[in-house]
Amino acid sequence: MTTELVAPSTPSPGVAHDMQLELTGMTCASCANRIERGLNKLPGVEATVNYATEKASVRAADGGQLDADALIAAVQKAGYGAAVVVPREVSAASTAPLATPVDELAPLRQRLIISAVLTVPVLLMSMIPALQFMNWQWLALTLASPVAVWGAWPFHKVALHNARRFIASMDTLISVGVTAAYLWSLYALFFGDAGMPGMTMTLQFFGRPEGGAHEIYLEVAAAVTVFILLGRYLEARAKRSSREALDALLDLAARDAAVLRDGVEVRVPVGQLQVNDRFVVRPGETIATDGVVIEGTSSVDNSLLTGESLPVDVELDSRVVGGTINVGGRIVVEASRIGADTELARMGRLVEEAQTGKAEVQRLADRVSGVFVPIVFVLALVTLLGWMLIGGSVEIAFTAAVATLIIACPCALGLATPTALLVGTGRGSQLGILIRGPQVLERTRRIDTIVLDKTGTVTTGQMTVTAVVPVAGVDGDRMLALAAAAEDGSEHPLARAVVDHARAAGIALPVAEGFASHAGAGVTAVVEGHALAIGRASWLHEAWAIEVDAALIATHEDAGATPIVVAIDGAVAGVIVLADTLKPSSALAIERFRALGLDPVLLTGDNVGAARSVGSALGIDDVRAGVTPAGKLDVIRQLQADGHVVAMVGDGVNDAAALAAADLGIAMGGGTDAAMAASDLTVVSGDLLVVVDAIRLARRTLRTIIGNLFWAFGYNVAAIPVAMLGLLNPLLAGLAMAFSSVFVVTNSLRLRGFKPAAR
Repeated sequence: MTTELVAPSTPSPGVAHDMQLELTGMTCASCANRIERGLNKLPGVEATVNYATEKASVRAADGGQLDADALIAAVQKAGYGAAVVVPREVSAASTAPLATPVDELAPLRQRLIISAVLTVPVLLMSMIPALQFMNWQWLALTLASPVAVWGAWPFHKVALHNARRFIASMDTLISVGVTAAYLWSLYALFFGDAGMPGMTMTLQFFGRPEGGAHEIYLEVAAAVTVFILLGRYLEARAKRSSREALDALLDLAARDAAVLRDGVEVRVPVGQLQVNDRFVVRPGETIATDGVVIEGTSSVDNSLLTGESLPVDVELDSRVVGGTINVGGRIVVEASRIGADTELARMGRLVEEAQTGKAEVQRLADRVSGVFVPIVFVLALVTLLGWMLIGGSVEIAFTAAVATLIIACPCALGLATPTALLVGTGRGSQLGILIRGPQVLERTRRIDTIVLDKTGTVTTGQMTVTAVVPVAGVDGDRMLALAAAAEDGSEHPLARAVVDHARAAGIALPVAEGFASHAGAGVTAVVEGHALAIGRASWLHEAWAIEVDAALIATHEDAGATPIVVAIDGAVAGVIVLADTLKPSSALAIERFRALGLDPVLLTGDNVGAARSVGSALGIDDVRAGVTPAGKLDVIRQLQADGHVVAMVGDGVNDAAALAAADLGIAMGGGTDAAMAASDLTVVSGDLLVVVDAIRLARRTLRTIIGNLFWAFGYNVAAIPVAMLGLLNPLLAGLAMAFSSVFVVTNSLRLRGFKPAAR
């Protein structure tokens, strides 16, 4: 039977340690700054507002609690709306029919289209004297008035709202500029000479001394409105596009699962899954949540989650991740993590957290934009008075002042960092690269040394048998069969490697009796009447007085392998040699680290022989062996004391302290939660080549941010003096200002084309 699918109720958090707010009413970076200042005035609150994502990330200082009502009230006091964000991992569990998506851009698109249709005739008549028929200016007024009033109403509304609070924003600049151009035109038409029959105009880049009340600026009021609306529309579209990668990541989650209840499959929403529930995944279905395969074999497509192109084989005891797709046979999975604890949910949170942070360069831009608007009003007033004091006409003074107001809008400053972060982190999530925040990007530029943990990072972390070496007169297969039978009772990784090797060779294992494990030393058992002792040479000598050829052991250890001695009936029968194998991509990754200007350092707790063997295979000269977890931290600090900026790559609990201490911590995806929590970057696939791609992507995203900010700053610094000198028509100023924002967003969207390096 199948249960009815019911969407879970939405939680309504009242207090929490941290939360996100969805913001409404923001129109520029100044709005974001105002909300951020208002939230941070609350006691014990640390808030960051992101204009591009329209969200506020709020944390309680010193482990306190946040009051959602107080936060929303603070946002409303600043003149904006807010609501607590419901976690996506909760809402994604619903299997209710999806509502038709609302086109949030429709009202803005409608306003833009109508305004553009009305503005084009005004522009053509104002710029081309041949089209200026008798009394054409009155038709221009009729067409331009709805644009200057209704089309620009979003700007006027915000400006009026701000005026009541004695504050100004970029919308204030736009509103004042459009209003001034429109009111001047009304004055010239009704009280000056512009309303006279036969009046003609041509497009001017700056005012004419004989102008004054003969000139109208209806085309400026209308066209500037259209250009700004076009910029806002393209900006909104780009912001929506840049969020698609994150939305696609979160939408990977399955909506329901076929849970086994008393041997019967019952389909339930994933929100009702519990840890240890067993559910069936058929070919083509999405795995509902993280778990372990307890029945069946298959292949799983991890590409949407990790960026890996080839499916991964899974069998009994294999770990699988929710959101990946079963492309092989039927498997039964036992759930190990659900809801907010799953890998997919954690990835989504990391990406969102990264997008709400701010780099130091953006904080500088925020401080500038916070005082920029009042300065622009002062500059516009200085321009107006200055031209009049030096004998310029009122028309020239007015043209320069309005152009200064319009050209100076620093919208691009507010978009420079958030849009690049949105696209960069979204593209990273598609490739299995999680970037914690913009501060991480700044660190990637400075690192010159990369410290690599050996086991699980450059090697597979799985011991395999590389050689079976019997002594003279002993049959190798017979020795392996007896040893594997004795080791079959142990869960030690070395023991499992011996057993797996024997079975893979088709050797039947006899039954062992009297099995005993000796922690950290070896095992003993009786197999087919023979007493076996298998383990370290020193243990065999100390506990059983069995002499082992030290040279034989040293030879294998010097080669980086781990030899275990097999003794049968008190005599050495041979040695089984095991080693941790290199990942196929490790050597190429080391080459590419060097190409990025990074010096590799190999760090491991293994013996010197094993460490040097791996270092030699990878071409790493700086190899540090026998290092304890505390010692790894000391190595990082010593390198930093020597003037190096250090990145650390690791995957285990014993790497967590070093990852946290490094200037840039990079966790491999197959590792522990402790390592991932301490890291700045996480590579989901565990492939060292993806670490190279992660550093490349982070550096390219940072370059994009810096390029955006350089353009935004440079544009304003260069354009304002030109406008103040009367060398810029307000019409062209509006076009240039809109283009500035569009350029920044478009430049950021280029990150969507980032491609991993060739394998």
